[in-house]
Amino acid sequence: MRLRRSLAVAVAVAVTTPVALFTAAPALAAGAPAAQTQNQPTYAELKKAAADAQKAYEKALAAKEEGQEKVKATLEALDSDTHPLKAATITADKAAEEAAAAETAAEKAVRDAEAAVEAAQGETEKAEAEKALETAEADLAKAVEAKEKADAAAEAARTALDDARVAAVREYSVLKKALDDALAAKEAAEEALGTAEECVRETGLTSLAVGLPSEVVAGTTVDFTLRVTNGTERTLTVDPLAFVHVDGERGGEKSRLAVEWSNGSGWHALNGDEPEHIAHIDTMAPGERSDVKLRMTVAPDAASADAFALFAADASSAYRPCVLGPMKRYDFELLPAGSDPGPVDDADPGQTGKDDDQRPATAGPGTTPQGGAAGQPVTTARTTPTTPTTRTAATGTYGTTAATATTGGTLAQTGTSPALAPLGAASAVAVALGAGAVLAARRRMTADR
Repeated sequence: MRLRRSLAVAVAVAVTTPVALFTAAPALAAGAPAAQTQNQPTYAELKKAAADAQKAYEKALAAKEEGQEKVKATLEALDSDTHPLKAATITADKAAEEAAAAETAAEKAVRDAEAAVEAAQGETEKAEAEKALETAEADLAKAVEAKEKADAAAEAARTALDDARVAAVREYSVLKKALDDALAAKEAAEEALGTAEECVRETGLTSLAVGLPSEVVAGTTVDFTLRVTNGTERTLTVDPLAFVHVDGERGGEKSRLAVEWSNGSGWHALNGDEPEHIAHIDTMAPGERSDVKLRMTVAPDAASADAFALFAADASSAYRPCVLGPMKRYDFELLPAGSDPGPVDDADPGQTGKDDDQRPATAGPGTTPQGGAAGQPVTTARTTPTTPTTRTAATGTYGTTAATATTGGTLAQTGTSPALAPLGAASAVAVALGAGAVLAARRRMTADR
């Protein structure tokens, strides 16, 4: 009974596992049209399905192991002479052997009687021999009938024993099939969840600096705005990403720039050593825009230098825990105190490069990324904007003419899972542009979720 319950549970689990949920194709990006994703399972549903599939697999595995022990014990018992079915087979086989021997003896008696008839002398002796032959033939007929019955009984006993063996193995094979089905469902669920966890690029999720000047004089403070726009068709949870840095400054040293941001509840300083998320936006509906105030103060003794700012929006949706908006780089100059630059244009946004969201190849164990040691200068690449910023009236989203072509809508997957621990701060700064170090900070948000 216990095996039958396990069998029933395992089969039921295998049958009711929501395989369709696992095989549903995830959206390629958070802003995929609703018509293409209306039946798409959410990330929470995929996580639950994967957990349920794991539990189902564990139950099926336990049932299979229990069934394996049970079938082994059953087969061993069926092979024992004391088992009723085996004992019945032994008894029936013995009866069949005895019936066969009786038939053989009856056949010999008939032959002897026939020989006696042939050898009989006289009518009386011949009549007696013929009567003895009739008796022998009647006994042979009875022996033949008894042997047929004994053979049939022996065959039935062996069949019953074999059926018991087959039934035991069949129960085990059903459990094994249920385990195979549960494993396939588990692997499908894990694959679907893994696909959903992969970061996707969403060009409609934009972050632009408004009012950031292309030249800033030492000893002055400038105010500007980071404007985040959800130009996708999905509601998102958004964490703007910011990083402002002076070329050549070493990690950990006092920066010539002091940058603060405010979400209306006070000012908060950027640490300046690594990209960081600011002004968390819990719910951002499609088409919504959010402005984050920033102010940047240049040290009075700052010498001429090149500087840059990186801005992006990292997000998650009900379907994707990692959605990355395109990153923008703003190059600007620090001028010595007392300089009079005259009218100053805003810094132009440019693409950070094709590797801005790729994982650093030097982030593995035992490696020392560029700038990873304290006191080493940070090497960056200065890029000149080549693609003008455009605003699409239909969607209200910002982007560049080259953004879609260069990203292909999907983040290149070249390293570890987004659920793994974030890269170190020094590594993040050190490979800020060349190897996509900013992704370290972007991954932190995903891992925390």
